[in-house]
Amino acid sequence: MNGLVLAALGGCIGVGLLLVFAGCQGFTVLNLDWLRSGRFGHSFDRLLLRMALAAGGAFVTLWISHWIVLGVVAGGAAWWSPTWSRSRGGYERELALVEAIAAWTEQVRDTLAAANGLEHALGATAQVAPAPIAGAVERLAARVDYDGLPDALRRFADEVDHPMADFVVAALVIAAEKEARDLGALLGHLAEAARDEARMRTRVWVGRARSRSAVRIIVTVIVTFVVGLLVFNRAYLEPYDTAGGQVVLSIIVAAFGASFVLMERMARIAMPQRFIARRVIQATP
Repeated sequence: MNGLVLAALGGCIGVGLLLVFAGCQGFTVLNLDWLRSGRFGHSFDRLLLRMALAAGGAFVTLWISHWIVLGVVAGGAAWWSPTWSRSRGGYERELALVEAIAAWTEQVRDTLAAANGLEHALGATAQVAPAPIAGAVERLAARVDYDGLPDALRRFADEVDHPMADFVVAALVIAAEKEARDLGALLGHLAEAARDEARMRTRVWVGRARSRSAVRIIVTVIVTFVVGLLVFNRAYLEPYDTAGGQVVLSIIVAAFGASFVLMERMARIAMPQRFIARRVIQATP
């Protein structure tokens, strides 16, 4: 019976590792085109990858430690690992987006002097807009002709989905509807504010580098120590094999997990609430 269980666990681990490798390399393991219609597709691929990571992590941990609590924790950590890997690039994406908004604002300001109206200036920037917002700017220029400039700008703000873009869009909407004065100077101030925000994000990220390094060192040391004891001195950890030991282990893991969650929340940069939204026109009865 134990041999069958070990064989089943080994097979699951092998399938999990295969799916992980295929997901990382972008290969298609199963032909599920009939399931990829509508809402499925990339979401289903991510679900398969998460399931493979969670199953592989849980089974390997259970096989090494025989601790249910540790297996559950390993499976959960493996399930969320793709999210953590994407979140590590969140700083670069946010910084690139803010700098792109600043650069595009300066482009609009500089183009207004030679353009024949605001619509023409926005259309001229569609070909040279920074990469993070290039698609949104192109769609903005295309919508101006049939959607109206104010509504097109609001939809652009929805696509960019950043408070700094809302300030720029608010200035452009006011200029389109009420002929605001000194629009170029206002856009220049907004671009400088966006660059100040980018510099602030960089200072915060650099200032927190020591804390991130300390957390990585602590996690690495603890994991290495526990794995070393499991492999070379299992008798030292025998008290955790009992039900009471599992309860104590769950409390320890919960304390570590709560500390990591609190540190992650403290590291977030609070963003102001967005105030630009596309107006929804309701049909009158």
